[in-house]
Amino acid sequence: MTKTIEGVLPILHTPFDPQDNIDAESLRREIDWCFEVGADGVCSAMVSEILRLTTDERNTLNRMIVEMAAGRGTVVASVGAESLKQAIEYARSAQESGCDAIMAIPPISTALPEPALWDYFHTLANAVDLPLIVQDASSYVGSAIPTKFYVRLLDEFGPEKILFKPEGAPIGPNISDLREASSGQARMFDGSGGILLIDAFRRGIAGTMPGVDLLDGIVELWRALQRGDEQRAYEIYFPICGIVSLQLQAGLDGFLAIEKAILVRRGLFLSDARRTPHSWSLDEETQQEVNRLMDMLMERLAGHSQEGMD
Repeated sequence: MTKTIEGVLPILHTPFDPQDNIDAESLRREIDWCFEVGADGVCSAMVSEILRLTTDERNTLNRMIVEMAAGRGTVVASVGAESLKQAIEYARSAQESGCDAIMAIPPISTALPEPALWDYFHTLANAVDLPLIVQDASSYVGSAIPTKFYVRLLDEFGPEKILFKPEGAPIGPNISDLREASSGQARMFDGSGGILLIDAFRRGIAGTMPGVDLLDGIVELWRALQRGDEQRAYEIYFPICGIVSLQLQAGLDGFLAIEKAILVRRGLFLSDARRTPHSWSLDEETQQEVNRLMDMLMERLAGHSQEGMD
């Protein structure tokens, strides 16, 4: 547990080539760009399409991320699965690959009673030496994790071992609830794609885990919040909100379709291909609105850079 897990830790998207294999060169460009724009680390998680990857692909992806990150920041591997045996296998592979932490959602095929949920996370935490980020992704998959359960894990293992990514609605009040219930000990990460970042920052989060697509804007927003520059924060925040609101209309596939389209626009990915089946694709009118909002965001980021040069 040597690296501090905090700041802007984007969730990497998994690029696919025409044969539906992981595109290593696009992944390398993505990771290099993350660190170029100021990320504090990189992660695999839901928008990495981990639930659509084979076991070998999931483990290989984490090895590739560690290799390509090359010590430039924290690497977090998502290991949540439908069975405890699977999750432990993913966790041990992540540790062997050199990841700095693991993150896990509970199984999504059934709502677990608390004893089963406890066995899942308690056993997973003990299976490896790495910190475990407990993720509640119930705003789009799975079932909610109650605050008292988070606190029980924290009391058992301590804040260096157990961290949290609470994404169950309502996210802001849930962050505050956990903050108060843990007497400020819980270290939490926003996972809203940026649309709730200002609110979450004010509630005391340790960092944020957005997609890569808007990362330069998220980094600038995070830095503005840290230095107390609210005018700059909101200037960047509004176009980010506009884009994320379009992603939200179609759940996880809405995020994937729009985020990958933006990565193609940025020249990081050669293709916006996603693993099939999926439930929603980007139509022309949504694409046009995304482009308008991206132009606005780029102008605001470029304008600030120009002011600094002046």
